[in-house]
Amino acid sequence: MVLPAAYVTEHVELGYAVTSHRAQGLTTDTAHVVVATSMPRENFYVAMTRGREANTAYVAIDRPDVAHVGPRAGDDPEVSGRSILYGILQHVGAELSAHETLAAEQDAWGSVAQLAAEYETLAAAAQHDRWVAVVKGSWLTPAQADAVVESDAFGPLAAELRRAEAHHYDVAQLLARVVVARRFEDAQDIAAVLHARVAGALARDAAAGRSRRSPRLIAGLIPPALGPMDPAMHQALAERSNLIESRAAAVLDAALLAGEPWTRALGAAPHGSAAAAWRHSGCTVAAYRDRYAIVGISPLGAVPGSTAQKLDAARARAALEAAQRLAASRNEFSAPTRPASLEFARHLPSR
Repeated sequence: MVLPAAYVTEHVELGYAVTSHRAQGLTTDTAHVVVATSMPRENFYVAMTRGREANTAYVAIDRPDVAHVGPRAGDDPEVSGRSILYGILQHVGAELSAHETLAAEQDAWGSVAQLAAEYETLAAAAQHDRWVAVVKGSWLTPAQADAVVESDAFGPLAAELRRAEAHHYDVAQLLARVVVARRFEDAQDIAAVLHARVAGALARDAAAGRSRRSPRLIAGLIPPALGPMDPAMHQALAERSNLIESRAAAVLDAALLAGEPWTRALGAAPHGSAAAAWRHSGCTVAAYRDRYAIVGISPLGAVPGSTAQKLDAARARAALEAAQRLAASRNEFSAPTRPASLEFARHLPSR
């Protein structure tokens, strides 16, 4: 592009792009700011207050794709300039005071992420002997059963059995069914094979509509540890379960009180009997956000990467859709109000 010399002489001045750190203390007629997701809010404030007449932000909603690989698994398909700006405003770059640091640490240790990790660890220990007995009571040979228990995949298998039990399966029958489904001659890790078979059986039954009962889940996400166990372990698990439920409710209440943008996706809370169900669904979404540190405007954040998060994301999405249906039914089936003119006429004295 070639600009006329007269125009350049009259309207163009030489300028340089600078970082927000370098821009501190500077003042210009207009400021044009390139905003990236990694920018903390302090830098954003500095950059957006340099211009006397105007300050314009150009928000980059994609990441550099130098390898030309296209969208990646971590990219949020619902990202927008608004959601990025919201995330920047939540991103504190300044050093925290001692009090703020303590509060942040306490919040982290009380998060669903921390409590769920503690629950999973306790559940694995509390149910270990039970799952060993279930494995040895299946149709595996003694050598195969010992190999399963000693495998690194025994933990994931136990977690999958716990998930199956939360979905009302008889886990002993389920494991026996997948054991006899196919032989293990070529299997390098029988525990890993069984884990895949159990997960596949649950997925097929769900797709076929065979599982009609609602699963028993803590905060709508975490399968509880059921069955016989040491009383001390049972108490510790019950305490973590209550803390997770309370934390999810607190996160939801705080978000609603602050009017956080993601809560609008839940719809307006209905009245009457539907209110409790709507709140339960909202707590599930709040628990998911707290477990995976989601702070953006999108209720469920970016596309999950791990298998565990994908399962939780599916539960959270189902809860979100349930809340939306309940909110919609509030408007659709709410009792019509009597027009004010008719109400006034009803109280007029008869002649």
